[in-house]
Amino acid sequence: MWKPSERLMDTIRHYASFPATGVSLRQMVQFGDRPSTGTLFRASQFLSEELPIRLAHRVQDLGELPDGLSEMPSIKKVQDWYAQSFEEIITLPRPTLTQEVKARLLRPGRANGGVSKILSETTQNPSIREGQYRSSPNSTSHHNGNGKAAAAAARRYFVPSDDQGDWPPELNDYNERFAKTLGHIKRRHDSVVTTVAQGILEWKRKRQRLQIDSTVQSFLDRFYMSRIGIRMLIGQHIALTEQTHVRHPNYVGIICTKTNVREVALEAIENARFVCEDYYGLFEAPKVQLVCKEDLNFMYVPGHLSHMLFETLKNSLRAVVETHGADKEAFPVTKVIIAEGKEDITIKISDEGGGIPRSAIPLVWTYMYTTVEQTPNLDPDFDKSDFKAPMAGFGYGLPISRLYARYFGGDLKLISMEGYGTDVYLHLNRLSSSSEPLQ
Repeated sequence: MWKPSERLMDTIRHYASFPATGVSLRQMVQFGDRPSTGTLFRASQFLSEELPIRLAHRVQDLGELPDGLSEMPSIKKVQDWYAQSFEEIITLPRPTLTQEVKARLLRPGRANGGVSKILSETTQNPSIREGQYRSSPNSTSHHNGNGKAAAAAARRYFVPSDDQGDWPPELNDYNERFAKTLGHIKRRHDSVVTTVAQGILEWKRKRQRLQIDSTVQSFLDRFYMSRIGIRMLIGQHIALTEQTHVRHPNYVGIICTKTNVREVALEAIENARFVCEDYYGLFEAPKVQLVCKEDLNFMYVPGHLSHMLFETLKNSLRAVVETHGADKEAFPVTKVIIAEGKEDITIKISDEGGGIPRSAIPLVWTYMYTTVEQTPNLDPDFDKSDFKAPMAGFGYGLPISRLYARYFGGDLKLISMEGYGTDVYLHLNRLSSSSEPLQ
């Protein structure tokens, strides 16, 4: 069983004193178009500094939780995973480069014969309060007088490098090793969400708590938002490395520059109806009507979009079945309406599932809040790839979907009419210039 040494914990504390650097979707796409060995190496350099900072913040956060939560076995296990991943990145041997190669890496790349554009600046998501998902909640300002803010500001998200001519083989070898290490780390962290949820369950049982308080709630928000960011950067880098061999049209890493919203929505509807039929033993799940233009495309991560749609649809279908009774011949139709504006693409999911009392609406956004009488025990191996819970039971679907929406500058809102039904509004920022909410 791997355990961190005291020396490693000291290094982690040092890294945790630096702020994270937020990145926008547009920056990732501008950088990642046709990556070469040199450009990928610059990306690796950025990530080999940025990821340890983000991982270090999480190790510290997990060790400083209130009311004995840090002592829970599952929380300790996750803390060790983050520390181990931190160690693997910082101990990966770097190649020795000649002065000439170093100078060439620093020269800006050329795009279509001209000097490449500087990556567009990022903007703040209007749905998020300043510092709401900050990596280190204690730092009131970046300008803490020790130059660390300046160091972070200098750590720009990758800029394409000059790609005329060949690069030395050491760079290619390092790129491959770095991507392999990241793949290993990504697999290790697959079941983080379920393991932390298990830790919260252990704590609730030990302390005999029915609900979690606002401190734990804001820790979970920060923790899971940071996890989305870490997995996004890792997944993007692994996909870019693979795309140096095989290129997919419309894809830059895991970002699709022409995500067809209608196709993603149809697939999510099919999956949610299938899970609903399976869970309630229905011959046919409630029908879902989709209103959307056929050719509505925008730049997004299809995996994030399908996750959010699946989770919100699953909630709607469950409410409809439980309100009207599983033995009903015909259920009211749930409507999914997708509209495009200049700034946002908005998806409205309207159900006739009886609605939620106004007093319960804030609870919908708390983790581990569920209307299911008995929260099922979590199987640690259960669907490691992402947190797709069974039909109901963990109270994770909506809060995590809202984080996914906010990660790229969108939001998830809920309006309910008790006694009738609920409307969920999913706003997706189509300008793709919003920065990750991590600074």
